[in-house]
Amino acid sequence: MERGKMAEAESLETAAEHERILREIESTDTACIGPTLRSVYDGEEHGRFMEKLETRIRNHDREIEKMCNFHYQGFVDSITELLKVRGEAQKLKNQVTDTNRKLQHEGKELVIAMEELKQCRLQQRNISATVDKLMLCLPVLEMYSKLRDQMKTKRHYPALKTLEHLEHTYLPQVSHYRFCKVMVDNIPKLREEIKDVSMSDLKDFLESIRKHSDKIGETAMKQVPGAQDLVDFSPVYRCLHIYSVLGARETFENYYRKQRRKQARLVLQPPSNMHETLDGYRKYFNQIVGFFVVEDHILHTTQGLVNRAYIDELWEMALSKTIAALRTHSSYCSDPNLVLDLKNLIVLFADTLQVYGFPVNQLFDMLLEIRDQYSETLLKKWAGIFRNILDSDNYSPIPVTSEEVYKKVVGQFPFQDIELEKQPFPKKFPFSEFVPKVYNQIKEFIYACLKFSEDLHLSSTEVDDMIRKSTNLLLTRTLSNCLQNVIKRKNIGLTELVQIIINTTHLEKSCKYLEEFITNITNVLPETVHTTKLYGTTTFKDARHAAEEEIYTNLNQKIDQFLQLADYDWMTGDLGNKASDYLVDLIAFLRSTFAVFTHLPGKVAQTACMSACKHLATSLMQLLLEAEVRQLTLGALQQFNLDVRECEQFARSGPVPGFQEDTLQLAFIDLRQLLDLFIQWDWSTYLADYGQPNCKYLRVNPVTALTLLEKISREMKDTSRKNNMFAQFRKNERDKQKLIDTVAKQLRGLISSHHS
Repeated sequence: MERGKMAEAESLETAAEHERILREIESTDTACIGPTLRSVYDGEEHGRFMEKLETRIRNHDREIEKMCNFHYQGFVDSITELLKVRGEAQKLKNQVTDTNRKLQHEGKELVIAMEELKQCRLQQRNISATVDKLMLCLPVLEMYSKLRDQMKTKRHYPALKTLEHLEHTYLPQVSHYRFCKVMVDNIPKLREEIKDVSMSDLKDFLESIRKHSDKIGETAMKQVPGAQDLVDFSPVYRCLHIYSVLGARETFENYYRKQRRKQARLVLQPPSNMHETLDGYRKYFNQIVGFFVVEDHILHTTQGLVNRAYIDELWEMALSKTIAALRTHSSYCSDPNLVLDLKNLIVLFADTLQVYGFPVNQLFDMLLEIRDQYSETLLKKWAGIFRNILDSDNYSPIPVTSEEVYKKVVGQFPFQDIELEKQPFPKKFPFSEFVPKVYNQIKEFIYACLKFSEDLHLSSTEVDDMIRKSTNLLLTRTLSNCLQNVIKRKNIGLTELVQIIINTTHLEKSCKYLEEFITNITNVLPETVHTTKLYGTTTFKDARHAAEEEIYTNLNQKIDQFLQLADYDWMTGDLGNKASDYLVDLIAFLRSTFAVFTHLPGKVAQTACMSACKHLATSLMQLLLEAEVRQLTLGALQQFNLDVRECEQFARSGPVPGFQEDTLQLAFIDLRQLLDLFIQWDWSTYLADYGQPNCKYLRVNPVTALTLLEKISREMKDTSRKNNMFAQFRKNERDKQKLIDTVAKQLRGLISSHHS
């Protein structure tokens, strides 16, 4: 319908134009009619114009005819004139023909030029059209070139934006061109190329931060903020934007999280030799901190690439694996300094991650476990220290020759003795050097325990409790074992044992000062509820008791060694007049030994002396009653009696002060009563008073008496057989033998009645 309207409008326009030309022909001079006719032939409606012209001529002919009929005479005249004009017209025609021929000849070159001009006009129009088309294509080509440059320079996100503009803005304007179709077909490939290249950049980024996590973490642990500035995160942002624009954000997020989880597992896998040096732990912590610094930055600078739930999940995994690794590797550590450095490193590690918002309470809980291990390593270290002190000690009182040396010792160990202060130089402290050394090492141990409690966010009471428990372990286990080992050494001497008793006595007194020392550094009073008490007193008492027992044992062993030198001639008939040499030497040894006991507590010296005398008495009794000694003479018994009297004399001399009257002599009472019974041959009294509470020979056992009597009886019978030449002598011997047999029979009766 619109096309019909357009045709109608064009027809009207053409008709109006033709009408104008006809009017111009009718009103224009004949000489100037050429341009008018030219416009007709230039147009495309020549036929229609001729029809219009014929119609106009017919109209004019009719008007002329009307006019002729109206003006006939005038018509005749006009005809006459026309006839004249015809002649002139023929002449004009000839002139026109001649002029036309000349014009054609002359215009031939012009026509050629006009044809060339026409071709030029056509080329010009084509060029103009080509330029116009190129002007449309050039932006497309420029955009494509820009796209290639951006991809070449790895500006992938701008390249993607350029690709979007190219696809939706520029290419639709020139879509009918073949090269545009090639570009359109290539767009998906370009998108994939951008995706692949950006993903490659992301992989490079992930590899880079994996390698540089150590450096990132190190920086964070030194200054905390700004560590993320070491990393260029633009590859992540670009790749995220690219995948978001391409509608593949979820794919990107899943890939990123999956790769970072893998890296987290690698980071959390400690090297097998991590426990050997602090640098091993430091590198391990740096990598973990570096990893989570990056993830925290990604969390806060991207919208949803990672979320809090993902971060929390990773941190829970990291926390459990880190704690497990630390438990395993720290258990191999035997150096308390390394454990302490590790604790400080863990605190720094925890504090750094806490700044980034990660919960670290479990790390501090684990530090309490490491604290127990630290305490164990300290105990092992101090066991070595105590062993060295005890092994290198000379177990002699510390000599001082000047006030300076005196003050130095008193400054190391809390000791006050007014009497000692009054004495002139040179003088001696009662204890040996291991006392101030051990005391100061206990204080050093307490300081070492205190170092571990720093920065653990513990209360003063908790710190105090930790120190006291560890110190108690040091005293009751470590120091106690070291002291016991020294005391139980095979080559330990009585002098050393005596000095150990003196030393432990002074160390026991110093325990209250250790209590004060702990109170001063923790500011927790000992009277506070639940405050652990130090068990140092018990430790030193136990060591002292062990030393005392060892003194008793050692003394007995020495006595046994002397007794092994005893060489009694049980068959001698000679009456001796002095004690045996071995016993004299033994008594001299005991006197010199007990002289060393002057600084011992009185009870210890008394117990040692009583124990030695009892052991000596028992051993002498065993010598007398030994089964291998089948016979003995009264003369041998007299020599044995001299030895016992030497022992009794020693007991009466008061080798150590504090015994009441004849208390020490009572150790030999069994021997004395037994010897008196045989030497005085007072059997009637013994048998008559036996069983009475106040009898003279109360300590003589009938079994013992019978055993000794039988030995004498055997000797007498043997002697009687050898001396049978003297009849009178045989009669006396027979009478005595009868008496012995009678006494023996009565003793057996006492023994059997006692058993019944």
